[in-house]
Amino acid sequence: MRILNMKRASTMMLAALAIAFGAQSGRAQMQVYGVWHCTADYCTWASAPDMTTFATQNNWILNRGNGSPSVNLVVLSFVNPLKLLNLTTDSGDTNGVPNGMTSSVVSYFENAGVRVMLSIGGSTYTTYWDQALAADPTQLGINAANLAKQLNVGIEIDYENSSSPNITGLQSFVSAYRSVIPYDATGANFPARLTIDLGAGDTYLSQIAAEATNNWLQDGNPVLDYANAMVVGENTTVSRYENYWSEHIDGYPTLGVDPLAPARLTGSFYLVGSKPSPNCTNFASSDQNTASSFVETVPPGGEGTTTGMLGLMFWAAGCQGTKTVCTFPPNTCEGGVGVGATTFGVPVPMPALRQQ
Repeated sequence: MRILNMKRASTMMLAALAIAFGAQSGRAQMQVYGVWHCTADYCTWASAPDMTTFATQNNWILNRGNGSPSVNLVVLSFVNPLKLLNLTTDSGDTNGVPNGMTSSVVSYFENAGVRVMLSIGGSTYTTYWDQALAADPTQLGINAANLAKQLNVGIEIDYENSSSPNITGLQSFVSAYRSVIPYDATGANFPARLTIDLGAGDTYLSQIAAEATNNWLQDGNPVLDYANAMVVGENTTVSRYENYWSEHIDGYPTLGVDPLAPARLTGSFYLVGSKPSPNCTNFASSDQNTASSFVETVPPGGEGTTTGMLGLMFWAAGCQGTKTVCTFPPNTCEGGVGVGATTFGVPVPMPALRQQ
């Protein structure tokens, strides 16, 4: 235990030095560098995995080749919001929680210094978000907070209704969550981490973006920790991504969306399609390499005081769908994501996040 604590203390000291160096060089240190994870059953997490098999499949996440993790965050995807509200027990869930999202899975990552979150929603569960928010959003927020405490994880809101979202219900969800677990700027309390997925830019999920950006993500009184700008498409150019991310940072006045501090935003890229992308296998040719200058240096567009986005996320580890490859051997991603973690000096474990 003493050796482990010394190792973690050394890691955190190196992370602090990296952040300081980034500030001096004019390039912000990426603090969030993570993957969404869909395990082997296409994002349902319906059955508890054999942990020996799970460890073999996901070793690249914890070992980029030098014994250090390839990421500092894993987001288990997805929890059905209606089942969580009703605390449903069925063939794939127990008390509203997918059977595969176990304490053993969480510990597998967290024992290596990788933070874990659960994503509630996803595009498949949009209707269930609508139904849950219409039925009892306060209880849903309480249940989500209790789940976070039960597994010692954070929670991500992924509500993908762009045409007629229930903003009042979503506000009740957020307020209920925070009534159980207050905002924690230090990041020390894992269940206090509450984030939201927004569109790649502000023209998708515009009403949710306006509510989140204008009321929940402002530096003066933050309620959520940060937003993820979701993935657009497998073959989207980096320059187009940068235009999307700039919509968040600069705001979109005609849609009523205020500027978002760069330190409250992560960008996202695809890992795999019908075959692994360079983002997975070849850092030199990867989107994260090309985008790194923008991500690390983009200035505030009206909110915040520090340059640089919070970091990057990747969709998705595990098996995201029947038409894509899985990130299991031999299609592992330490050559792209892992090399990126080394190149960017990603701190593991994740430090306290920039607040401005």
